[in-house]
Amino acid sequence: MANSTAPPISTQVAHPSPSFRLRSESLNSLRLRRVFDLFDRNGDGEITIEEICQALDRLGLGADPAELTSTVTAYIRPGAAGLAFDDFQSLHRTLGDALFGDPPSGGEAAEEEDMLEAFNVFDENGDGFISAKELQIVLDKLGLPDGQSIDRVHQMICSVDRDRDGLVDFSEFKHMMRTITVQSN
Repeated sequence: MANSTAPPISTQVAHPSPSFRLRSESLNSLRLRRVFDLFDRNGDGEITIEEICQALDRLGLGADPAELTSTVTAYIRPGAAGLAFDDFQSLHRTLGDALFGDPPSGGEAAEEEDMLEAFNVFDENGDGFISAKELQIVLDKLGLPDGQSIDRVHQMICSVDRDRDGLVDFSEFKHMMRTITVQSN
C-alpha cells in the first residue's frame, strides 16, 4: 500500500514517453509485470532500491540513489525489503498521475490504438503478423527465458493462433490481450 506521507514526485522529465501509461489496463499490467520481473534480478518477488538503481543504470537512466530512496521507501510495506508487485503498481500509478495527470481514457478507439502500438513492437518486419522468430527476438530483448527455446516460442504462438497458420495476426493478438489477467506473486 502506498503511504499517504509519500514525498512529492519530481515532474522534471523532459519529454516523457506517451506509452508510460497505456489506456488498456491489460496491456499496462502485462508490461508492468514484465518490467517488475526484469528489475527483480534475484527473483524473490520484491524489487529493492538497489535493484532499481542497477536496472536504471543498465538502461542508461542513472538516478540519484538518495532521491530514489526517499521516493521509493514510502511505497515499501513495513517489514519488507523492497517493493512487491502491488507496491510497484502503486508507485507507477503515482508517477503517471504526477507526470501526465488523470489516467488516459478514450474508449475502444484509444484501446485499439494502444494494442496496435504493442502489436507493432512484436511485428518487427511490419507484415501484419507476429512470427515465432519475431516473438523470440522480442522475448530475448526483454531478457525472458522463454525466448531461449524456439520450441517454447512455437508453443506460445500455437496457444493464441486461432486460424492455425503459425502466425499471430492483430485480431488474435487483441483476443489474447483482452483475456490476459496478470497475477502478482
